This record gives sequence, structure tokens and C-alpha cells, in this order.
Amino acid sequence: MTGTSVIEIDRSALIHNLNFIQDYLVRDVKVSSVIKANAYGHGIEEFVPIAEMAGINHFSVFSADEAQRACKVKQPETEVMIMGWVSDENLEWVIKNQIQFYVFEYLNLEKAAKVAKKLKEKAIIHLEVETGMNRTGFIQKDLKKAVDFISKNKDLFVVKGLCTHYAGAESIANHVRIQKQLKKYNQLYKWIVNNGVVPEIRHTACSAAAMSYPRTRMDMVRIGIIQYGFWPTLETYIQYISKQMDKTDPLIRIISWRSKVMSLKKVKTGEFVSYGTAYLANEDKIIAIVPVGYSHGYSLSLSNQGRVLVGGQRAGVIGVVNMNMLIVDVTTIPDIEVGDDVVLIGTQNGLDISLASFADFNNQLNYELLARLPMNIPRKVKN
Repeated sequence: MTGTSVIEIDRSALIHNLNFIQDYLVRDVKVSSVIKANAYGHGIEEFVPIAEMAGINHFSVFSADEAQRACKVKQPETEVMIMGWVSDENLEWVIKNQIQFYVFEYLNLEKAAKVAKKLKEKAIIHLEVETGMNRTGFIQKDLKKAVDFISKNKDLFVVKGLCTHYAGAESIANHVRIQKQLKKYNQLYKWIVNNGVVPEIRHTACSAAAMSYPRTRMDMVRIGIIQYGFWPTLETYIQYISKQMDKTDPLIRIISWRSKVMSLKKVKTGEFVSYGTAYLANEDKIIAIVPVGYSHGYSLSLSNQGRVLVGGQRAGVIGVVNMNMLIVDVTTIPDIEVGDDVVLIGTQNGLDISLASFADFNNQLNYELLARLPMNIPRKVKN
């Protein structure tokens, strides 16, 4: 059974990106591939085996269900780390399967100890500390309580890491804040070691921090958006490229999204297209209906603004994007037929519809657009 559209993942492009990242970083810095939100919309099951081909043996997810999906396709020795939610119901599975997980609340530490004792298995934890993001993480007062508890229950824990997250490393506007966070993290690391708990690794850097702040790389970096071929921001890209002799973008986008022309129709001058009065034909038009809509992740805010590639040319989305369909003006494109390819993201005849320009139309970030791509769109690996 085929869907109304397909997302293609370029194997060679992904391997290229991961090789670039690993070459750019110091070789003894471990790369954890962040695959939360269904590998940023690319598909966990498709992404993980390819990343392993490029030498990645550590993956970061947000929740236990994502960890379970990764475990089904990863190699036995590959590590998985949960950076977010572990429910009481999932804690036993997580510990039994040696899944690493963040601890940022004292109550979670107590629960982990209880389950570890029951299973006679050590809980592999990463202590997250609050350094200025003001999201999740132990403040120093609570960290002391956690360290005391771990010290009294060393047979129940492996303290794999000490981690934090930077509040906007992708923008120079946050430079002072990032430096304060880094200083705070280093102080907390020294304090925790002096109090008898020595984490195996230190990790603080996301993609933006890893590229822009070398001192944040430490023992491991959590690489997300750049492995998929996207820069966190234009600012991050300019900062990188300004220091290079070769000014070409080293990243290759690994995703494309394609559908087909479902129907063709003629519209007369003065008629409205789609719901309401959002689009009025100012001349006789030929329109193509494409079976993709906002339920598939093609944003409603791209109504009258989006672009696709069809018949080797760019074509504008007209009228309101429907739940399951969008309408494209193909009046000036010759020989369009039902069944012709429609490119929503990707290339056709030397032209490109990039996710960055896609995002510019409706003021959304790359991250949000990618994460909105539903799991029920088939993913296919090519190259």
C-alpha cells in the first residue's frame, strides 16, 4: 500500500554530513546523534542504521518510546540515551535494557534506585544541572541532596555523565549568557567530583554550541540539526564559513518530499479557488490538485504562499491549503498530466525547494517544519 506522498532519505548525503562533523570535531570527542521527534521528521528506523554505517554508536532521544524504536534497529553495542521523559511505567524497561537517561529531579532518582534494586541492575544515569536555561536540571542546593543519595547507593547507579543545555548558542546575542552557563557548569562539575561522584563523561554542546564554542565540546556532543544538512541559523553558518578557505556549504540536505498530481481542472476568470475567498482567479487558470495537506505537515499558513516543483518548473500554491489537499497554479507549465511528480522539498530539473526558504514563507524554524512531518508518510532510503 502506497501513501499520497513519500519522504526520501539520501544515504550518501547523511554519511557525508556525519563524516564532516566527526572530522571537524576533535577525534576523541564522541558524537551522540540526536534522533528525537522521529529523527527530526526523517524517520528513526531509516536513520539509525545509516548513521551507524558512518561510525555513530550513541543516539539521543527524548522518551522511552523513541528509545524502544531505536533499539529495534540499532546494533547491540550501540548506546541510547533518553534526554527527557521516563514515566514510572517505562522505568523498569529502561533500566533492564541498559538505556541511559537524564535525571533532573530528586524524586526520579529515588524511583530509579527502587527499580534498580528490584531488578538487581544498575541505573545508567546522566545528571542534568541547571546553568541558566531555566528548564530542567538540578540547582546546586538540590544537586547536593542527589549526590549524597548516589554516594549512599553506589551499587544502584552508574553516573555516566554530567550534562546541561545552552540557552541559544545559535545566536551571538546570547554569547554572554552562554559563557556564564559554561562557567557555571564547570563549577558544578568540580563541586560534584570533590563530593565523591565522578561522571564518566561531560557533555553540554548541541549542534550550534559544538560549531561555535569549541570549549563546550568536552567528552561528547549532542548533534542534531546539522547531521540532517541544516544549519541551526544563518548566523551559525556565516560564523563557520567566514573561517574557511572553501566557502561552499559542507552540509548536504538528506531529505526530499514528493507527491503526484491527483487531478487537473480549468478555472475561469473571476472564480474563487478552494475554501472561502482567499484566492480569486484574475485570468483563466489551469490548476493541479496534489494529495497533501496540513494533516501531512504542509502548513495551513502556506496558503497562497507555498511553492512546489512540477513539470520542471516552480509553481505557486493557490487558495487555502486543505486538510488533505493543496492546489497549485500550473497555467504556464506545458504538458502537465495526472500522475506527474510534484516536489514539495527537494530538487527537480536543476531547481530546488529548500526547507530553509520553505520556512521563510511562514516564519517557522527548520526544526518545527521537520518535526511536523507525520510518521504515517512512508520513508524511503535512496543512494
